[in-house]
Amino acid sequence: MLIVGTEWLIDAAGCRADALRDVEILGAVFGRIVEEMRLHVVGEVRWHVFPAPGGITGFAVLSESHLACHTYPEFGVATFNLYCCRTRPDWVWEERLRELLGATTVSVRVVERSVSAEVATAEELLQETTQELLTATTTEELLHTTTDELMPTATDELMPATTMTTATRVSPDVQRGGEQV
Repeated sequence: MLIVGTEWLIDAAGCRADALRDVEILGAVFGRIVEEMRLHVVGEVRWHVFPAPGGITGFAVLSESHLACHTYPEFGVATFNLYCCRTRPDWVWEERLRELLGATTVSVRVVERSVSAEVATAEELLQETTQELLTATTTEELLHTTTDELMPTATDELMPATTMTTATRVSPDVQRGGEQV
């Protein structure tokens, strides 16, 4: 199995209702998570404040993936979701949510996101093929590269040998070497 990310699902109960309705306090929670886990916010954190007695939803796009929270002040509950495509050490969720939100109980579930070896192999083949295309020395070389050369597959054994050449149509208006093509 190839691990492609880690997801933390956090449920905090017994939180102070006032803290769950305060964007500044929730922003401080996000700030601590981002700083202490060495994450990187892309753009601005988005917040939506629901009318009373509702709470707040927050979302941050990270270069590592995303961080989200939803608060339910009427129940004293805050939920967080952090997904990282890069390995990160565990964070002190219980300690920080007790400190910042007054949580009395905190549940943290960690999910390793993974794909099977076959998918990983296919992904590696796609990356190699993409790299070959990007490093083709000339457009002419790329235009005459066959699909068989780019992506040999297990189905080659099942199909008769054929070659398909990629071609590009050039508009008659294009000029080459001073003369019209």
